[in-house]
Amino acid sequence: MSDGDRTVVHLVRHGEVHNPGGVLYGRLPDFHLSDLGIQMAEVAAEWSRDRDITHLRCSPLERAQETMAPIAELRPELSVVTDGRVIEASNQFEGKVFNASSKTLLDPRNWWLLRNPLRPSWGERYTDIVARMRLAIADAAEAAKGHEALIVSHQLPIWMARCDAVGKSLVHDPRKRECRLASVTSFTLIDGRVTSVAYTEPAKDLLLEQKTKKFVAGA
Repeated sequence: MSDGDRTVVHLVRHGEVHNPGGVLYGRLPDFHLSDLGIQMAEVAAEWSRDRDITHLRCSPLERAQETMAPIAELRPELSVVTDGRVIEASNQFEGKVFNASSKTLLDPRNWWLLRNPLRPSWGERYTDIVARMRLAIADAAEAAKGHEALIVSHQLPIWMARCDAVGKSLVHDPRKRECRLASVTSFTLIDGRVTSVAYTEPAKDLLLEQKTKKFVAGA
């Protein structure tokens, strides 16, 4: 097998978003990285530094663009392709508050949206997310053929792409997605076909530090 047959596409989830109100922001504009999110983006960039990345692609949403920024700064010779196909999934709960005191799901007016979790009825079909992510990954792989590509996207689209690649059911418990902030899910393709998927968390220490601070503050 020649080097030209093997291509890797890395799907990077954006860093933490400044969202003190607990809004389900979805595709809403003006949701930016928090200070911690900016650190996460820098850690993701450092992870990418020595990778053979020849193509960059990104969701149009601010949090993704801001996560891509330090990665792109390491590669001034590359332009970033903004790709709407890797955007966050649409969601009819967008703009509603989901925090510890939220009663959004207890409101009878919202129950109709929960009628079919297999689709899901509250947002974009899982199968539609898979279809657009397949195309975006294929285009990125073609652009970086024989090398590596990096796409900054969002948790659900990345998880759907992974489930599709490994033959896992698209129906799932959102709490069990293995796709933490600033994580990297890497797809190895040979002759355009995904042959393996790997996962890593460059910002794991930052997340652990944040969790420890919250625990101490609450003690």
